[in-house]
Amino acid sequence: MTAFDELNHRELERYVRRVSDRWPLDRALLGGARVADLRGAGAQRERGPEYVIVLVSEHFDGVPWLERVYVTGTLWDAYEMGAPADVHAYTPVEFERRRENLPAVRDAAEWGLELLPEHA
Repeated sequence: MTAFDELNHRELERYVRRVSDRWPLDRALLGGARVADLRGAGAQRERGPEYVIVLVSEHFDGVPWLERVYVTGTLWDAYEMGAPADVHAYTPVEFERRRENLPAVRDAAEWGLELLPEHA
């Protein structure tokens, strides 16, 4: 069983589909404390957000960042997933820049789960 199998993958797929209906996605990454738990991280640590979602789309270009984050955040079903998510929505260029200077984004990129099948 993989880490992905222990998560509510049906709801994760629906979430990606809801976002993709508005903005076609290049990447969708899932990180956060729950993914770290599944990957065997020790209990004695700073947990941080339960879920970190990093969405990358060239179609975010021209859309104000707060609007992207608000809309993609409202599409997350915290009840179904058991916790809210810290949502990040970037263009590819913004993603590369944020990956260098935001630990949550870097961790999701390095250790998170790819939610789009073509990147898995």
